[in-house]
Amino acid sequence: MNVNPAVPADPEQLNAGDKPTALSSGRGQPSASSASEPPSEAIPVVPLRHPGRVAMAAILLIVAALAAMDIAMNQRYHWDVVVSFLFAPQIMTGAGLTLLLTVVSMTVGIALGTGLAVMRLSANPVLRTISRAYIWFFRGTPLLVQLIFWYNIAALYPVIALGLPFGGPSWVIGSANVLITPLGAALLGLSLNEAAYMAEIIRGGISSVDKGQYEAARALGMKKATLMRRIILPQAMRVVLPPTGNQIVSMLKGTSLVSVLAISDLLYSAQIIYSGNYQTIPLLIVASLWYLALTTVLSYFQGLLEKRYGRGFELSAGTLRRRKNKNRSAS
Repeated sequence: MNVNPAVPADPEQLNAGDKPTALSSGRGQPSASSASEPPSEAIPVVPLRHPGRVAMAAILLIVAALAAMDIAMNQRYHWDVVVSFLFAPQIMTGAGLTLLLTVVSMTVGIALGTGLAVMRLSANPVLRTISRAYIWFFRGTPLLVQLIFWYNIAALYPVIALGLPFGGPSWVIGSANVLITPLGAALLGLSLNEAAYMAEIIRGGISSVDKGQYEAARALGMKKATLMRRIILPQAMRVVLPPTGNQIVSMLKGTSLVSVLAISDLLYSAQIIYSGNYQTIPLLIVASLWYLALTTVLSYFQGLLEKRYGRGFELSAGTLRRRKNKNRSAS
């Protein structure tokens, strides 16, 4: 029979002066003496105080309250004029046109930017070069310059026609002054400029997808178009959506530049009104309030889309709070 050398086989072998020690079984069970010991008291956790943060927050709250009181009580703001023109027909029409410009320009910009992003990632050097040149040009020139250029495109091409170069047959579409109206020039400038920025955003989203997704889809026999539409782009949406939302908000505010083309957007409508009644500041406040309202609505829907495509990647605030409380109670 095998005997553990640490334990004497016969209790009588113990000397009279020796005291038996508590031994644990070979199965890792605690001994009787350790089980009878009282549990150690939990150490109280005291949160770290930040007096500097509290002082700074108090100062900022006081400054904000004083600024709000000054804005509300300053008669030079003419809040009665702001209220009277907030829902004026001209302002409402201008806000609708601003939304139309934003939606159309972003739709065209996203579609064209997706194509440019795929071209940028293509193995074909010609497609890559064309995409790089497009992005380089439209990102490197100011949007206002592009809008004025498209507005005066008739100086370069009085007649728009399709045909073969070097005197070949051509099909005349019409006069550039008739076809490219101020609204058309605004849509061209905003859409083509936005496509350059969206191309880089979508390219970054596509590059963030793991390469194993490509290999798995190709192993299943998917074509490149199906692979991009069904596998890559849906996964890239999580990365693409936040900067795209920022671009939409920037586009909404950037439409104010079309006022130089005499288009009755929100800002130009306010300018027409205050050029007649000389209430410049109140009308600018009206336009700013509408821009703030529209950007707030767009930001809300952006948050919903980010939650939709971010499921499975981020923990919600409620889950983090429950885990934090659970760990605190366990400690």
